[in-house]
Amino acid sequence: MVNDLMARAQRQSAAEKVRQYPRVSRDAARLAAAVGVLFEASEDEDVTLAEIWGAIDDVVSRSELRAALDSIASLTLAPQADPGGEWRGLLLERYTVVRKFVPLLVATIDFGATAEAAGVLDALRGLPDLMDARATRRVPAGYLDEQLVMLKVVPAGWWQRLVMAPGRPVGTVDRAAYVFCVLEQFHQRLRGRDIYATASSRWTDPGARLLRGPAWDAARGPVLNALEIPSDPDELLADLTKNLDEAWRHVAGELDAARSSVSIDADGRLHVASLAAIPDSPSLTALRAVLERMVPRVDIGEVILEVMSWLPGFVEAFTAASGGESRLADLNVTIAAALTAHALNIGYTPVISPGVAALTRARISHVDQNYLCADTYAGANVPLIEAQADIALAQALGGGLVAGVDGIRFVVPLPSIYARPNPKYFGRRRGATWLNLISDQSVGLASKVVSGTPCDSLHIVDLIYRQDGGRRPEVIVSDTGSYSDIAFGLLQLLGFAYRPELADLPDAKLWRIDLAADYGPLNAAARGRIDLQRIRQHYPDMLRLVASIHTGAVSAHDVIRMLSSGGKTTQLGDALAHYGRIFKTLHILVYVHDETYRRQIKGIRNLQEGRHDLGRHVFHGSKGELRQHYQEGMEDQLGALGLVLNCITLWNTVYLDAALTQLRADGYPVLEEDVARLSVYIPRHLNVEGRHSFQLPDLAGARRPLRDPDAGDGDQA
Repeated sequence: MVNDLMARAQRQSAAEKVRQYPRVSRDAARLAAAVGVLFEASEDEDVTLAEIWGAIDDVVSRSELRAALDSIASLTLAPQADPGGEWRGLLLERYTVVRKFVPLLVATIDFGATAEAAGVLDALRGLPDLMDARATRRVPAGYLDEQLVMLKVVPAGWWQRLVMAPGRPVGTVDRAAYVFCVLEQFHQRLRGRDIYATASSRWTDPGARLLRGPAWDAARGPVLNALEIPSDPDELLADLTKNLDEAWRHVAGELDAARSSVSIDADGRLHVASLAAIPDSPSLTALRAVLERMVPRVDIGEVILEVMSWLPGFVEAFTAASGGESRLADLNVTIAAALTAHALNIGYTPVISPGVAALTRARISHVDQNYLCADTYAGANVPLIEAQADIALAQALGGGLVAGVDGIRFVVPLPSIYARPNPKYFGRRRGATWLNLISDQSVGLASKVVSGTPCDSLHIVDLIYRQDGGRRPEVIVSDTGSYSDIAFGLLQLLGFAYRPELADLPDAKLWRIDLAADYGPLNAAARGRIDLQRIRQHYPDMLRLVASIHTGAVSAHDVIRMLSSGGKTTQLGDALAHYGRIFKTLHILVYVHDETYRRQIKGIRNLQEGRHDLGRHVFHGSKGELRQHYQEGMEDQLGALGLVLNCITLWNTVYLDAALTQLRADGYPVLEEDVARLSVYIPRHLNVEGRHSFQLPDLAGARRPLRDPDAGDGDQA
């Protein structure tokens, strides 16, 4: 409710600014003309005040000047006020909306708070009595007794101006302003978990779940050994100090040698030349065209069934929710139909065959409700990941140790508290993001649905620890909007090299440890100082925090929000950020001077976009919109999409690899450098429209025959 009220008020405030612009522009021009005359007159020491006023009157009358001054003054911000805070005034008109909600909130949910947020929670708990207070002659309707409210929770700026509104009765405060002020402070601290719901799993206190006492003592040794983290930071920090200093000097030397693509502007900001696209060679273009003509045409349902025939563990992972053994005949066919319906976003109708027992609406609905869920998806994904890693083509694409994280945005046209607004991605509607972790071998390793379009860095670690199978990645690539200093530190301690793309490189702040070091032309760029003493001071707590995440005691998402909430970072969060700045700076320095490093990151980003394109191609029904009210429904449907995408990926890889083998046997010149640049996300041979077939041809344990590349684009094999 608070999110909705604030968003609506902000939209109204923006519209009001547009409406006021002509008047503000006119009044500002009059004031500017008068001030211009004043500055000109100040150059003449003998000019009198009357002469100055006369000169001003020549350009703007005093009545117009007074009106302009009053108009601008009414819009002037209070000292320390939020420049965009005018929308808070519009909230006051919606007091009746929260009149019944606030007492119910306080009475129903048991909240706790940290010491810093205890005052806000006390103020929230006191609101029901204040809102029920009867009007008196001294405290009329619409106001509260100043002695009964907690003015210390009212921040300076807009709220102070609204709560202590001019013209209010002596000894009172504006009731609506105080209520909404407390609600906003409560909302901010709840999001940062300074205030928490003790009985909630989502809104609980993450600090209470960190390892402590005997649990921490038992986990410390095994976790530090597994993550290869020393218990004493001194030697570690000494090595990092040396590595960072050497990196600064190396890049500075590149600049001095005038043979680098790196430049630095007058403000000390780094710039690097954009990567030029590597043109596709004629041999690569020809190879792609030949392979696409050779891959058999197939229906999505048949892809799933064929992959099931290769991997018995795929079907075996779909166990009944009751835990009993299934007696359903042709269960694999029904599962394939249900997965197809969800992944294509088309419902049951196009996959139903009334004359086939395994494909009736009742049978598909039963299997959907009892066999398809997050746990069975994860189990079925394991053999897909393992099978992909064994194919020669997948091995040519990557070694499985590099993974990328990115999200696909889906509009959610239905009312849902798990959808959030973002005009850039959803226009005037709301939506959700499906985050994916994929390996450099093109297979999806894990996924997660998050509301709206939050910063990916809040979810990256949790996504990695949800990995269904395959090798644990050593390098994590993400987009520009995903990284933060805390994320760098956390991922490094957890054993991952973090390599986000840097689209905003000139705005990235770089850090040094030794302030006295001379890095030549980069001295202006190295403007931040890393505080090693702060890291040492909080190092034991950093280890306990990392161990808590590694053992699953607490989610990284909750930890990051706890460390940095409401724009304020805790001391532990600040220490972790200083540690992360070492690795962020190392990453940036390598990024700017090593073109191969940048191309590797760009390659993973392109791989992610290729999978997203395939996902949008498959998820085409209902305008590609996610029509689920609840997060569990979103997870189930997009989990099916992820599983089907991995089936397509594996199927494509198998047949592309077979086509390459045949081309080599036929004497076709297949270059290994061309193979490394192939994509397995080709969609042209896949049927995603119309009614769908779930009957495999008799392959007798073999693969489908490849099509003749010289037979044109028809169905001729």
